[in-house]
Amino acid sequence: MRITVQSVILTLLLTTAVYLLIMTFVQRSASNELTKRLAREGRHIVTSIRLGQLTPVLVTSEDVQAQIIGADGRVIAYTPRMWRRPPVAFGRPGPDDDRLDGRSCHIDAPGGPCFQVVAFRVEREVGPSTIYTLAPAVGLVPRPDLAILFAAGIPALTLLVGYWTWWSVGRGLRPVEAIRRDMDEITATDLERRVPVPDEHNEVHDLARSVNATLDRLEEAIAKQRAFVLDVSHELRSPLTGLRTELELALSDPDDAGVRETLAAMLKNIDRLQAVVDDLLALARLDAAQYEHTETVDLHELADQEVLRRPRRSRVRVEADGPVRVEGGRTALARALTNLIDNADRHAESNVLVRVAQEDGDATVEVVDDGTGVLPEDRERIFERFARLSDGRHRDAGGTGLGLAIAREISTQHRGSLTITDRGDGEPGARFVLRLPLRRG
Repeated sequence: MRITVQSVILTLLLTTAVYLLIMTFVQRSASNELTKRLAREGRHIVTSIRLGQLTPVLVTSEDVQAQIIGADGRVIAYTPRMWRRPPVAFGRPGPDDDRLDGRSCHIDAPGGPCFQVVAFRVEREVGPSTIYTLAPAVGLVPRPDLAILFAAGIPALTLLVGYWTWWSVGRGLRPVEAIRRDMDEITATDLERRVPVPDEHNEVHDLARSVNATLDRLEEAIAKQRAFVLDVSHELRSPLTGLRTELELALSDPDDAGVRETLAAMLKNIDRLQAVVDDLLALARLDAAQYEHTETVDLHELADQEVLRRPRRSRVRVEADGPVRVEGGRTALARALTNLIDNADRHAESNVLVRVAQEDGDATVEVVDDGTGVLPEDRERIFERFARLSDGRHRDAGGTGLGLAIAREISTQHRGSLTITDRGDGEPGARFVLRLPLRRG
């Protein structure tokens, strides 16, 4: 409705302006044509004078009047209807010109209040005389029939444009209305539905495809969320079940000599629960985009600190040619490095190498272990939350199954990447590569 009203108003304004321009053109054309007729009549009189055929009563067209005024200002000749009329009150051509034309409303002549006048200057023996030919001036609407026809066309064209706009916009918005109805009916439990895509390749077609792509991503995200909740439930159930069993055993025989060992096992389960909860909290903060304050961080120094922070099973070495600085959150980057080093330590045979360097304008941290490695088809799965692999590296090796997912999320939020490849030297093992933009300047 809004577009239709706007188009109707615009069409009305444009057609009215065009109508006024056409009427102005018609009026000027008629006025020019009248001036040409008056000039022809005047030239006929000039020719008669030069041939010596001048008579006191002039003969002209029916609607054209004429007067000849001598040098002394008296009327020499006239058309019958100008008899006893005062001299035409209009200017005379100058000495260097023989013609003057224009419009005047101060002439005493029959036919109207205003007249179109053409004046010719002609030399005679008795002195210069002025020949005036005049006729009623053309009005604002010289062609009433044409004016009525065009005036009737304004509302007709406006209504036609309004109807066409209403129909075309309604036709174009019908797919949008269908998309809106389907979107209103789609719920969290009905995400497999998609909105209809029009056959015409236009903006609505692109909109429908974008909406369907968004629904695809939403369905995938919710599916991952549901799987994540199931994994979390399973991950927490195992240590909780172990805790319950150990508590029941301890309570069944408080004086048993093995109570101390039972309490130690319970403490291990509690540590595992705490690690899972801490990782879940870290993922929740990353998902909520709760960024910490960014600062300049030296990855070489940070890697040294994380390696020396606590003892590990494997021998861990850090190699670097010098400081490698990036912009980011120190706590988040430290957690990413710790997760990578812990993962390599759990799966290494004896050695882990942490190599910090600059490469192609980026800061790189390579964490290489000498373990069994990861099959190519599993190299993306290990970055999923609670990913389960068929052999070698899986969460039962001592981790929570969230460390690599957290490390990749941190790299993504720092505009970087985290990938895994072979060691590259033909030996078994895995090489994790963390790539981050170098600090500017």
